[in-house]
Amino acid sequence: MSQNTAKSNTVGAYENLENRFRRWSALRDAAGMLHWDMSAMMPEGGHSARAEQLAALGVVSHQLLTEPKTGELLQAAHEEAKGLDPWQRANLHEMRRVHVHATALNSDLVEAMSKAATSCEAVWRQARPAGDFAMVKPHLEAIIRLVREAAQAKAEKLGLSPYEALMDEYEPGSRTADIDAVFADYAAFLPDFLGAVLERQAKAPAPIEPKGPFPVEKQKALGERVMKTIGFDFDHGRLDTSLHPFCGGVPDDVRITTRYAEDQVTSALMGIIHETGHAMYERGLPSQWRLQPVGQARGMALHESQSLLVEMQASRSLDFCTFLSPLLNETFPGNEAAFAPDNLRRLYSRVEPGFIRVDADEVTYPAHVILRYRLEQALVKGDLQVGDIPAAWNEGMKSLLGIKPPSDREGCLQDIHWFDGAVGYFPCYSLGAMTAAQLYAAACEADPRIPAAIARGDFAPLMAWLRPNVHERGSSLTTAEIVTAATGRPLDVEVFKAHLQRRYLPD
Repeated sequence: MSQNTAKSNTVGAYENLENRFRRWSALRDAAGMLHWDMSAMMPEGGHSARAEQLAALGVVSHQLLTEPKTGELLQAAHEEAKGLDPWQRANLHEMRRVHVHATALNSDLVEAMSKAATSCEAVWRQARPAGDFAMVKPHLEAIIRLVREAAQAKAEKLGLSPYEALMDEYEPGSRTADIDAVFADYAAFLPDFLGAVLERQAKAPAPIEPKGPFPVEKQKALGERVMKTIGFDFDHGRLDTSLHPFCGGVPDDVRITTRYAEDQVTSALMGIIHETGHAMYERGLPSQWRLQPVGQARGMALHESQSLLVEMQASRSLDFCTFLSPLLNETFPGNEAAFAPDNLRRLYSRVEPGFIRVDADEVTYPAHVILRYRLEQALVKGDLQVGDIPAAWNEGMKSLLGIKPPSDREGCLQDIHWFDGAVGYFPCYSLGAMTAAQLYAAACEADPRIPAAIARGDFAPLMAWLRPNVHERGSSLTTAEIVTAATGRPLDVEVFKAHLQRRYLPD
């Protein structure tokens, strides 16, 4: 049945649950907006007050889910599920999933985790620029202690390993055996492929580097122009600056951020494009199911696929570079050779092992994720202690990419995730990259006009395919079901490898 089906035939218990989860979702959204403000706008002295606010919202949201009445209503609605339409049944399934995760933890632990994460993140914002891991170490130790406690509690409730229980919150149904197989396949593929790509690059003339400075205000104006081209609606969102690029807010008020450097222009723009991909997914979620679990994003692997599809698949292509070239020349005159379409393509498809994940090329990017995946598993198990992270990080980078970060700023301090309590998230990035390649290939097969349209700055055909096949499905299906329905097969790492072969080692 279509998602446009009127929410009729409701029964008392289910209707009561919709009202209850509407309040829960609104509280969750409010916390999300406070997180965005903390990262983009809040003065430094506001952290203590914000920690209390976020903790209070977290506890109230948790109590709403875990009070006995919610469990009673879920049981009653399950018994009456025959009276529900397919979208309502999917919503009920998601309600139960959220409820199981919530009831695994007590309110004291939820409050402690929220306060610890807010405090740790505030210190990280000082420690990262200084490259001072010791500054944030005790705060991260507090986070990891609480994460281990939560992981164990959820593992017992869900019948999973502690790390899988954490992953399940970000990507429902994900299992380490499946991820291990995918990552092992790619780790085996990477050395020879990377070597061949680097050898091919070394034989070709180096691309021309654009010369700055590139004033931040001009970069932002260009970024906003490109966002509009992709389809971003500034009546329902905005662009700001933060230490770590991210997309936040809610579907009707999407907030994205990036960071700028005046000596180069490519990184911030691609950061904006990446986050715009996230924003387009949020805006495309089924409006009829706002504030219901089934109307939310399916999981972070699919979310990351949308950002990486727009950034890596579409916007690093020669097609998009053809459109982007005159915009760059208009905004930053004097770099005509550097901003020529083919030179832009070479700049955006340059492969070079580097220290920073968000700036990594798509060949080496999965190695950054594999490293974090291994380390956070060891942290949860207790096999790796917080104080040993810097050394383990540097050793892993040397093993996977043959490089060692010059300081912790370029190493273990670069990402916000662990310092914000988000453990179990990182696998979603590479799963998202692989999903992006498969979805983009399917989109172009379904509508061969898409690449030519992108060369004109027209993303409408691409979005017209993504809306019904991905965005508007919300959480009505599993990630695997969405990918299979859209592409004709489950996630297949061979599709991603074939994409890399075509782009970096064409015949």
